Amino acid sequence: MNVAEIRKQFPILERTVKGRPLVYFDNAATSQKPLQVIEALRHYYSHYNANIHRGIHTLAEEATMAYEATRMAVKDFIGAASTEEIIFTRGTTEAINLVAYTWGRQHISKGDEILISEMEHHSNIVPWQLLCEEKGASLKVIPVEEDGSLSISAFRELLTERTKLLSVVHVSNALGTVNPVKEMTDAAHAVGAKVLIDGAQSAVHLDIDVQDLDADFFAFSGHKVYGPTGVGALYGKRELLESMPVFQGGGEMIREVSFEKTTYADLPYKYEAGTPNIADTIALKAALDFISEIGKVNIRTHEETLLNYATEQLKTLPGLRIIGEAQNKVSLVSFVIEGIHPQDLGVLLDNMGIAVRTGHHCTQPLMKRFGIPGTVRASFALYNQKEEIDSLVAGLQKAIKMLL
Repeated sequence: MNVAEIRKQFPILERTVKGRPLVYFDNAATSQKPLQVIEALRHYYSHYNANIHRGIHTLAEEATMAYEATRMAVKDFIGAASTEEIIFTRGTTEAINLVAYTWGRQHISKGDEILISEMEHHSNIVPWQLLCEEKGASLKVIPVEEDGSLSISAFRELLTERTKLLSVVHVSNALGTVNPVKEMTDAAHAVGAKVLIDGAQSAVHLDIDVQDLDADFFAFSGHKVYGPTGVGALYGKRELLESMPVFQGGGEMIREVSFEKTTYADLPYKYEAGTPNIADTIALKAALDFISEIGKVNIRTHEETLLNYATEQLKTLPGLRIIGEAQNKVSLVSFVIEGIHPQDLGVLLDNMGIAVRTGHHCTQPLMKRFGIPGTVRASFALYNQKEEIDSLVAGLQKAIKMLL
C-alpha cells in the first residue's frame, strides 16, 4: 500500500494549521474524505439532483438508482443477506434510537434487563436508560478490566433469562478495545436475548459479516468510513424488522393513507420516512468502494504498524500513562500525562498543527471508572505516517517542558 499516493487523494491533508503542516489524528471522531467522495457529492448536485423513488422523470430515476446502489454496497460491505435488511439513518446514534423506540418499546417490560458495557458511548447508554425508565426495566453494566478489556466472566454472570437485549460496542472509541462480540452474541442468544452491535468504530477497521456474527442489529456511521456526515445504516434481521412498529410517519414509509387507517410500505422503506439525505447516501458508496479497492487487510496492516510504533514512542515520555492496553485493539491510543490536563495538551498540540481529540469522548462512565476527567486520544487512519507520530511525540515533549 503506497501511503504517499493515497494521501494525494485527500485534499485536506495539503493544508496548514497555525503555519504548520496538518497532522490529523482525530480519525475516530471523523475521517477525512477522499476525492472520490467529494466528486460524488459534486456530481449528484451538478448532474441529477432530484428527489428519489416517486418521480418518473430521468433525473429522479438516475438519483434513485444511485441511492439504491449504495444500499447494495452497504449490504455487501457488512455481509447482510439482502438489501431489505439495510435501513439508512443519520448515523449510529439514530440507528440505536430506532431500535430502542421500536423493538424496545414492543418487547421490553417491567422486570426485564438490558445489558450494556462500561465502555459504551453515550449513544448506546442514554436510549436504553430512557427505555428502562419508561418500562420499569433494569440496565445492567459489564465492567471493564484495568487493561481496558471487558470482564467476560462478569458478562456471563450478568447474562440471565431476564436479559432481553445485549447492546454492546464492537470497538471502543475511547480505548480501541476490540470486544469478542461473536462469543458474546452466542451467549446472549442462548438465554433468548437479542443483540445489537455498535459498529461505529469497527466498520472501518475490521472485516464485518453480520451473518457470521449472527447479530440481530448492527449499526455504523458513514463519516467514520471516509464517507460524508449525516448518513449511516442500521442492519436488522428481516424477521425482526418486519415485526417491529414504524419509527417515524410521513411520506415514503406508507403503502396507502386514508383518514381512517394507514398501511405501511415493505422493507426497507417502512423505516425511511420523508426525503432522505440523498447526496450523502450516494457519496457513501464512493467511500465504501474506496475502502474495498485498497483492501481492509492492507489498511489494517498499516494501521497496526502505526499503533505499535505510536505505543512504543509514547511510552518513552515521562509521566505518560496509556489508558486501554487490551491485547486486541485497533489503531488509537488514549493517554494522560501526570500533572497536565488533557485539554491543555490538546491546545498546545493544535498550535503545532496536530489535531487530536481531548475530553471524555462521550464515555463519561468509562472515564470515571479509570478515575480521570478525560484523555488525549490520537487515532490513526490509512493516510497517516510514522513521521506524523514523530511530530506528535516531539510536540508532547515540548508541552511537558512548558507545563511541568
